[in-house]
Amino acid sequence: MPVNKKEITKEMIRKAMQCKDADELMALAKANGFDITKDEAEAYMAELADVELDDKQLKNVAGGGCYPDCPKDYCFEN
Repeated sequence: MPVNKKEITKEMIRKAMQCKDADELMALAKANGFDITKDEAEAYMAELADVELDDKQLKNVAGGGCYPDCPKDYCFEN
């Protein structure tokens, strides 16, 4: 059964990102009522391992930057 993305909470995503391997992710998913295959879990883990932020993206994620359409009179970066 496909996962309904509208049912996934930020807390679930945070926990999924902390999983160390596909088996741990599958167990987490099952505990939350989702069924994912080993291939799906491995693909997710590979995607997480491939995520790398540049300095500007990292600053924005950490709360130190502005959003793309930030008004010039509000944004300290312009």
